Amino acid sequence: MKAFLDTSVLVPVFYGDHVHHQASLDVFTRYGRKDACCGAHSLVEVYSALTRMPGKYRISGEQGMLFVGSIRERLTVVGLTPDEYFSMLQENAALGIAGGAIYDALLAGCALKSGAEKMFTWNLRHYGQFGPKVASLLQTP
Repeated sequence: MKAFLDTSVLVPVFYGDHVHHQASLDVFTRYGRKDACCGAHSLVEVYSALTRMPGKYRISGEQGMLFVGSIRERLTVVGLTPDEYFSMLQENAALGIAGGAIYDALLAGCALKSGAEKMFTWNLRHYGQFGPKVASLLQTP
């Protein structure tokens, strides 16, 4: 797998006036399903973000599912097994990761599992705390 796209890259794909739209869209369309992936958890995060945006940016659940469907069509979706979840939690607890940061750690675990050469994110600082293997993959679109 060449590329892993995190949620912070996927959400701007669907908002033409988002500051990161063009760069995110470019990386989203650059790769095909055999070359790029995202974490299963990102499907839920994208849906949540899009259906809870403020004001005019909020979309319906039906629209959200269309966008999530686009992600599933374009990217391979990577999930962790129950044992992989537990190992990921143990490793990140040992790194001192706590609270909501564990959700980014979950996506980092999916990126590592996928064998991606690059992990595209707008949150370099968040992912940098998950160890050198993850840090070596990080790149903005």
